[in-house]
Amino acid sequence: MNKILLSYLIAINAIGVLLYGLDKLFSKQKGHRRIPERTLLWLARIGGGAGCWLGMLLFRHKTKHIRFKVLVPLWTIIWVIGIFIYYKSFLN
Repeated sequence: MNKILLSYLIAINAIGVLLYGLDKLFSKQKGHRRIPERTLLWLARIGGGAGCWLGMLLFRHKTKHIRFKVLVPLWTIIWVIGIFIYYKSFLN
């Protein structure tokens, strides 16, 4: 895999896990500003789906929200398929 793409995916997924964990922590503290749901979903859309999904499961955060239960895995699958198709084209 291209080193730049791999580095990007590692970083964006690490950010995803981190932000889901932080938002869970913030949710328990009254009066603390939360991370917008739009931001959490956007992370999955731009390639951090696996990290966001892991964060959801690890911290048991946003697991009851249908949007998150559907969109985070969906964006993860779309990215996996996209990467597979992109790299398969180089093998032919």
